[in-house]
Amino acid sequence: MLLATALPSGSARAAQGTRVEVWKDPSCGCCEGWVRHMRQAGFEVAVREVPDMPPIKAANGLPEALWSCHTARVDGYVLEGHVPAADVRRLLAERPRARGLSAPGMPPSSPGMDMPGTPYDVVLFGAEGGDRTWARH
Repeated sequence: MLLATALPSGSARAAQGTRVEVWKDPSCGCCEGWVRHMRQAGFEVAVREVPDMPPIKAANGLPEALWSCHTARVDGYVLEGHVPAADVRRLLAERPRARGLSAPGMPPSSPGMDMPGTPYDVVLFGAEGGDRTWARH
């Protein structure tokens, strides 16, 4: 259960009650940073620690070129890696016909990595017409 001491902001309110399930390696600290980012954005996050991530990624239909450290599911979509909460909110609002979003690799500027200055793309994958850039950060 998510407890807050103040009323959530508008962006957090939009995510309030939306459950995100995350699969991550038990020793990955940057994944914990992303989980904190998502919780601060108002998402309810359940973490599942697993020592072997490739089977999780394969079961979720993730192309290997888009892999990152953790894999998540939210409302029927797959999230791979350090996808910003704002991109997830947009995904849930627009509901494109696609498998999900990925921030391939481990972009240094992404939420949870928190080393500003390196631009990166978030990719919408599994869509009709192929994968495409969903957002640039």
